[in-house]
Amino acid sequence: MAEINVLNKKFESSGKLNTEVDLSADVINVPVVHQVVKALLASRRQGNACTKTKGFVSGGGMKPYKQKGTGRARQGSSRSPLFVGGGTAFGPQPRSYEQKVNKKVANLAIQSVIADKLQAGKLTVVETVESTGKTKDIFKTLNSKSLLPALVVTASDDSAALKAVRNIKNAKATPVSGFSVYEAVKFENLVIEKEALEKLLQRLV
Repeated sequence: MAEINVLNKKFESSGKLNTEVDLSADVINVPVVHQVVKALLASRRQGNACTKTKGFVSGGGMKPYKQKGTGRARQGSSRSPLFVGGGTAFGPQPRSYEQKVNKKVANLAIQSVIADKLQAGKLTVVETVESTGKTKDIFKTLNSKSLLPALVVTASDDSAALKAVRNIKNAKATPVSGFSVYEAVKFENLVIEKEALEKLLQRLV
């Protein structure tokens, strides 16, 4: 059982959010968070590096010199990796760097990150992140409350805050559907709407 303070749109205390999910320091699992972050970064790699082996280098169809009598090592193609202009041996080929992450592991990473932010006093839960859509307004609000750098998580995909936070250098906004453990670790503060937090915690039950 965890009890989390909830603020209103003016960032003033307005109540408590009780959850059955354990958010104590005991559930913080750093190796699991590391695994999930590394898997996410690996999946972002393009994996399109490609080198030509001797089978893809043009030319070299004729045997460069006779098999015996030259005193040199026998060769079958001038496009062997042993020759200048030849192919590459064991070079990179297009591949996927994606790593599988089990659902339970991903959920444990989310639970660990939320618990860590809560225990460190870096979790700010608000009823709604009110925004006019202007960057300067939401920057003034976050900066005055010492909430920067911050990851702002909204409950809806069309919140005005998503657009307003876009141009703040040390902040990022995302809907709860696109919540990322990597982004949560990257930014010091986590500012999240109450409904968005409830949706995240529902995954962990």
